[in-house]
Amino acid sequence: AYAFPAFFDSVTVIKGPQTVLHGPGNSGGVVLFEKDAPRFDRPGASLDGELTFGSSARNDQIIRATAGNGQFYAGADLVRSESDDYKDGDGNAVHSAYQREGARMVAGWTPDADTRLEISSALSQGEAAYAHSMMDATKLDRTNLGVRFEKKNLSTVVKRIELQSYYNHSDHVMDNYLLRTFTPSMMMPNPAAANVDYTLYGGRLLGELAANENLQITVGTSFQLGTHRGRSTSDATANSYKDFPWETDAKINDYGVFLEATQKLSEENRLVAGLRLDYWTAKDERPTISTMMGTSANPTAGQDRDEALKSVFLRYEHDLADLPATAYIGLGYTERAPDYWEMFSYGSTGSISGFHLAKEKPLQLDLGARYQNGPLNLFASVFANHTSDYILVQEGYPVGMGMTRDVTRNVDAWLWGGEIGGGFSFAENWKLEASLACTRGRNSSDGTDLAQIPPLEGKIGLSYATPVWSVGALARFVAAQDRYALNQGSIIGTDLGPTGGFAVFSLHAGWNISEQATLFAGIDNLFDKTYAEHVSRAGSGDPAYAASVRTNEPGRTYWTKLQFRF
Repeated sequence: AYAFPAFFDSVTVIKGPQTVLHGPGNSGGVVLFEKDAPRFDRPGASLDGELTFGSSARNDQIIRATAGNGQFYAGADLVRSESDDYKDGDGNAVHSAYQREGARMVAGWTPDADTRLEISSALSQGEAAYAHSMMDATKLDRTNLGVRFEKKNLSTVVKRIELQSYYNHSDHVMDNYLLRTFTPSMMMPNPAAANVDYTLYGGRLLGELAANENLQITVGTSFQLGTHRGRSTSDATANSYKDFPWETDAKINDYGVFLEATQKLSEENRLVAGLRLDYWTAKDERPTISTMMGTSANPTAGQDRDEALKSVFLRYEHDLADLPATAYIGLGYTERAPDYWEMFSYGSTGSISGFHLAKEKPLQLDLGARYQNGPLNLFASVFANHTSDYILVQEGYPVGMGMTRDVTRNVDAWLWGGEIGGGFSFAENWKLEASLACTRGRNSSDGTDLAQIPPLEGKIGLSYATPVWSVGALARFVAAQDRYALNQGSIIGTDLGPTGGFAVFSLHAGWNISEQATLFAGIDNLFDKTYAEHVSRAGSGDPAYAASVRTNEPGRTYWTKLQFRF
């Protein structure tokens, strides 16, 4: 809802607990959305954008403008994205229409090549129909303000300092009547609406040091201060939720310090290590909790909790002497506090409140290698993870006297898997790429498979490109998944049963019309396959739309995109 890819120059995925620079509890990994700062040696300006049109009345417009000189720069990004309900491979409409708009503005001062002061702001709004839910997101508003200062080459030891602070505010409304025809049900006999907002203040101070020519150190501190509020009504008319007062239900804060270092042992060997300590606090401000039986007093009302969160990793990297390849082995341990939704959306096995859910404690071993030699590149990696107090969501957990409750609970879990792939360029203009990924999970506390584990998946792509034309094909093969845990999973979704395998094929082509314009076109799901992902949300059963057990993905989809730049 909030991360428009067009606003960023790169999206980086760091897999596993292999860094401590970007906040606590990153057991699965980190995704970085990054925007490069423009630099102007002399006065200048640029304008670029994209126009995309496709099936289901999809239409996207993106404009990016930047101007500056040697000391100042300013830019603005505008994006609008819209689509009607798509149809699955059987031609059934899936409740999925959306509309989003966003703007990002930035201004910077660069008095010299080593200094930058930047102020930025981002605004976005939207709405989205949800096939997986009995309610839709009819308001998705977000405001962001940020300040960043960076100074390089302060001395022979201090290579860079960075200071940044930010403010985020999200305002989110869910209801069951604006984007769909209201249909009474046992769960929701009347029109209903819920409005939540989240305010977050944060910042980070970071320094990069060169202790000597072989030792690089990054050290810093960060904080986050978050407040969550809500208001709702179970007998709604248009915007009537606004008649109810805001009620703060949670405050969650974090204060951290971190250190990450790279020690060059020789020309071929490096040791990378990191340590992070965080002080995390939470306060439960809910006076009552709504359950299937009505509204009850909150047994943890007014209670505070705090956790000391530790994260540490050690990775050894080796450049092979006889091959253009690098191998690595890493061991990482982190502690993740439960998030708002895990603590406040569910009860526990012994209470209607999940506020005292234990923190997760994953320990993961990673091994891998990457080979690059001319037109051939290969990579392979494997991991093994044991998580103490893995946070598991379970729907319909028996709590005695024939009663059930949706809960979050802690279990011990094992995860392991691997990935292999690569690419090969041949015959000047051709390129072949392929990958294969597999993950397994085990709930050792219950002696069952771990829920929400994706099945074996492979991809293979073939493309042909010249300076003017390009064509390509992509095939995705996904195996059946019969390892599941019914009604268990995470806040994203729970297992609904086994899933059949599928294969999806797509085509794309491009034409460089000129230096200023490029035209792309493609067909996704070429053979109109009807399929659903195993890690998927349940269908809502809205009688006006397809009521599948899982939300089916789009059928055959056509799209075209024009990119321009000046």
